[in-house]
Amino acid sequence: MQFEDLCWMDVEHYLHHHGDRVVVITGACEQHAYLSLLSDIRAPLAIARAAAQIEPTLIAPPLPFGVSPYFTAYPGTISLRAETFITLVREVIEQLLAQGFRRVLLSNGHGGNTGLLLALLSELADAHREARFALFEWWRHEKVSAVAQAAGLAQHHANWSEALPMNVVGPLPEGIKELPSTAALTFPHTVPAAQVREILGDGSFGGPYRAAEETLEALFNAAVGAMVEALREL
Repeated sequence: MQFEDLCWMDVEHYLHHHGDRVVVITGACEQHAYLSLLSDIRAPLAIARAAAQIEPTLIAPPLPFGVSPYFTAYPGTISLRAETFITLVREVIEQLLAQGFRRVLLSNGHGGNTGLLLALLSELADAHREARFALFEWWRHEKVSAVAQAAGLAQHHANWSEALPMNVVGPLPEGIKELPSTAALTFPHTVPAAQVREILGDGSFGGPYRAAEETLEALFNAAVGAMVEALREL
């Protein structure tokens, strides 16, 4: 139930007869090592599509750019200024509210957006008492983390945990990449982009580049189940 598959009359009919929920997807266009530059959009969109099959909800067009200045030394990364990003998201949500949507699930696929979005949702909740808002981040959910833990694998940027089928755009390396030091794992926000590239090399934060198909399927299914729950709670 994506906007791109509907005309305006379909959306109006939905609002009048089926509900007032909408999913707004935010992410990033940034390096993910050997994975798609739009991994932070492709994964949450696929999860939302699957969740909407179970809990019918409209899905607004994803916003493909986020805040990731630390990766701009990698070609293909397009990072917005924080103020640009948050203004864009605010205007999209406020226009949806003006049309009659009252329950907004903000499904964010990029960690660099999180703090900004939490602050925005707090402001929106105060300004629009008639509406309800929630932030959903699939990779952080406890059900998803439980799958990784059961497999004995750690989730890191651009490693196996993001190598879902929709994100794979070419061959993935074999083996395991050594993780940076603990301190280095938090470095992107504190050092220049060129230095980030020197430290990370191919862009992965480390760990296995790939996982068993059944592990990835379980990870995806856990994310879908978690999103269905979030929609029902909204």
